Amino acid sequence: MDKKIILTGDRPTGKLHIGHYIGSLKNRVEFQNSGLYESFIMIADQQALTDNARDPEKIKNSLIEVALDYLAVGIDPSKSTIFIQSQIPELNELTMHYLNIVTLSRLERNPTVKAEIKQKNFENSIPAGFLIYPVSQAADITAFKATTVPVGEDQLPMIEQTREIVRSFNSIYGEVLVEPEAIIPKEDTCGRLPGTDGKAKMSKSIGNCIYLSDDADTIKKKVMSMYTDPSHIKVEDPGQIEGNTVFTYLDVFATDKDAVEEMKEHYKRGGLGDMKVKKYLNEVMQAELEPIRNRRIEFEKDIDAIYDMLKDGSDKARAVAANTLREVRTAIGIEYFTKK
Repeated sequence: MDKKIILTGDRPTGKLHIGHYIGSLKNRVEFQNSGLYESFIMIADQQALTDNARDPEKIKNSLIEVALDYLAVGIDPSKSTIFIQSQIPELNELTMHYLNIVTLSRLERNPTVKAEIKQKNFENSIPAGFLIYPVSQAADITAFKATTVPVGEDQLPMIEQTREIVRSFNSIYGEVLVEPEAIIPKEDTCGRLPGTDGKAKMSKSIGNCIYLSDDADTIKKKVMSMYTDPSHIKVEDPGQIEGNTVFTYLDVFATDKDAVEEMKEHYKRGGLGDMKVKKYLNEVMQAELEPIRNRRIEFEKDIDAIYDMLKDGSDKARAVAANTLREVRTAIGIEYFTKK
């Protein structure tokens, strides 16, 4: 049986945090090590520039941070192809060809784009590059003939748009492109990991993240200041589990589920203080993140090797994308000088 091809990636807008880790990075390592997939992992710097074009240094500086986080969690460049989006110019030409078969109104109807336009306050001045990034994403996916794309539920409209583009292209020019399937990582079904302040989502801009690179003291400080139940004032008071960030994190990260359930019951009936629960969570988080942090420190010692790895991955990815582009150009009929 042929291996399936998987494409995933991240925008380099800062270091990666535990939300990225539990939501996607752990799954990527599992996919990579399963032997069932050929993995392409993209650092999407061009996509990041669609709303950071006036601050390119932010993207440049974050590139290595993201690569270090990848390696630290166990993504292996001998098993997964890690590449930089901007180093694959074939993706830009594929985007152009796909734009010719997508309407402006269809782009404006994309629910994910509409939500992000509102989130970023772009209503009155939407960068054109941002509006068309579902098409750019379709180019990324189809360039590697990805069969599988892991996404959160909020990104499903993006994959559906890619599938529409593939069907349109193939109906016009012949069966060239592969229609991908979206898969939702199991952790995503439980909702995204909230920020340490109890907000619905971890966000670098809000500063409610625990980063994979945080040292032990920083992690402890963040855990001990986490949002719990504001009505749980005295130790003897009954406490609420729902919406209590500390217990949400324990559900995700603690391996001793029985111990967590016992703590929940104790907390709900009263007599268990927030500090004791937080101390336990700190132990859990330190055990999970210390090996990752230590590997990251080792990789940081040779940044030149990280750049070499990224160049090798980008060269390999470009060769694959170039082959797909040749097939697309041939199907359209614009390979004028290729001998038959």
